[in-house]
Amino acid sequence: MGQFESFIGVDFWTALFVLLNTLAIFVVAKKFLFVPVHNMIESRQKEIDGIYADADQAKSDAQAMRAEYEEKLSDARATSERMVKEATARGQKREEEIVRQANAEAAHILDKAAADAAMEKKKAINDAKDEIAEMAMAIAGKVVGRELNDADQANLVDHFIDELGDKA
Repeated sequence: MGQFESFIGVDFWTALFVLLNTLAIFVVAKKFLFVPVHNMIESRQKEIDGIYADADQAKSDAQAMRAEYEEKLSDARATSERMVKEATARGQKREEEIVRQANAEAAHILDKAAADAAMEKKKAINDAKDEIAEMAMAIAGKVVGRELNDADQANLVDHFIDELGDKA
């Protein structure tokens, strides 16, 4: 059993050396392994956080630019719609002005034509009166058998024209 006891038994000095070795390894590992690894992990975490912050900033900038673009596009659409409406309104006003001018010109032409027709009618009536007066004078001269003076002739023509006017 001696060997077994020495194999299983716990020697105080051996346990102490094992404990001291473990502590020394832990202290060395902490100083040269854990602290640098921890610092490296922290720096990497800061770098990753910076990348995320930059990405968030770029995303917010892109969203702001998109909103600005959409606003400008909306303004451009509104401006184009306003310009189309203004052009349509100007076209309608121009159309109305052209129609109004055409109507005024047509009315002027109709008035002139009516005035010309009235003048032609009056001229035709005067020409007919002159011809009738000449024929009446010739007939009256033959009927009466003498020449009429200007006063008699004027009275006879006026009387004849008045009778024609009453029958017309």
